[in-house]
Amino acid sequence: MIEIRQAIAADFEQIWPIFHQVVCQGNTFAFAPNTSKSAAEHLWMQLPQVTYVAVHAANILGSYYLKPNLPGLCSHICNAGFIVAQAARGQGVGRLMGEHALQTSQTLGFKGMQFNCVVSTNEPAVQLWQKLGFKIIGTVPQGFQHQDLGLVDIFIMYRQLDTELDPGRELQE
Repeated sequence: MIEIRQAIAADFEQIWPIFHQVVCQGNTFAFAPNTSKSAAEHLWMQLPQVTYVAVHAANILGSYYLKPNLPGLCSHICNAGFIVAQAARGQGVGRLMGEHALQTSQTLGFKGMQFNCVVSTNEPAVQLWQKLGFKIIGTVPQGFQHQDLGLVDIFIMYRQLDTELDPGRELQE
């Protein structure tokens, strides 16, 4: 069974290899592939409002954070970032964290969730977010420097949070 719990400082020792693996690939995350461990810890553990981990048998399989997307009068819309260990992909960890993030963000009082940079070629992520009720509300042409494909589009995705979460429902445009 996978438990999702709030991260503690000591968890970063297990989060770091996952973070490093994801950003070094240069194909899904905006963070630079050469992001240092200390910079990653600041970005993942200190800047967000809250960070969570998905744990199975004392092993962290993935992590996500929540934070306001923008300050002040826009702070009711949250932003989130997700990473899943290579060995745990395709096992529902991302979906579990996504559902948890949607519920948690509502509990924290957020009214919507926005992803500013979903790489268009990251089809599993795009499909997951659409299944969880997100819509593509904008496209930034050639907004991402994909390590293998060169410049590719990024999607801005959004979901209002005062609607029911129906995990079985496919988004219909």
